[in-house]
Amino acid sequence: MTADLPLRCRCGALEGRVGSPHRAGRAICYCRDCRSFARWLGEPDRTLDAAGGTEVLATLPRYVAFDRGLERLQCVSLTPKGLYRWYAACCRTPVGNTPRDPKLSYVGLVRGCIDVPADALDAALGPVRMKVSTDSALERMPSTPRETLRGLAKVVRNVGGARLSGAYRENPFFRAGTAQPLVAPTVLSFEQWESLREER
Repeated sequence: MTADLPLRCRCGALEGRVGSPHRAGRAICYCRDCRSFARWLGEPDRTLDAAGGTEVLATLPRYVAFDRGLERLQCVSLTPKGLYRWYAACCRTPVGNTPRDPKLSYVGLVRGCIDVPADALDAALGPVRMKVSTDSALERMPSTPRETLRGLAKVVRNVGGARLSGAYRENPFFRAGTAQPLVAPTVLSFEQWESLREER
């Protein structure tokens, strides 16, 4: 697929696109923090699979563009040093996560904001083969070491290339030319974080 992938929150107030989808990687993350984020947003079943996994599309921030509703984009950090986790405030649709340092040019876009049917995404990018943090899954989940190694190598190439070329400076989640996130993140208290991590 060479065409951009449409990005859209559930209510449609936030819209954008993801360019160069062939550069992206697909994975399902079973870590507890991804589950905590889904719970914090509410209606976690919209994001998590039966084993508590979140499907993400790993790409470079420079390929993400917001065309409408950027003022709806908000940010939360589960801990004082945690990832920035972005969402649409209008309908609490998860958008993705980024490192705190924009020089690490990475965004893991949550599948729920990619406005493409599952079969079309599979046809364009292939099925999800990489599964990470499987030891934290809510049910037994086989690891995918070979696919994970390949996927991580792709991410490292993308991040390293953006750092060397200076392309990391193109990042819609940060204020231009700075390491300041576009909006000040809400940082959860330790008690909030702990309560979200309780498996129910």
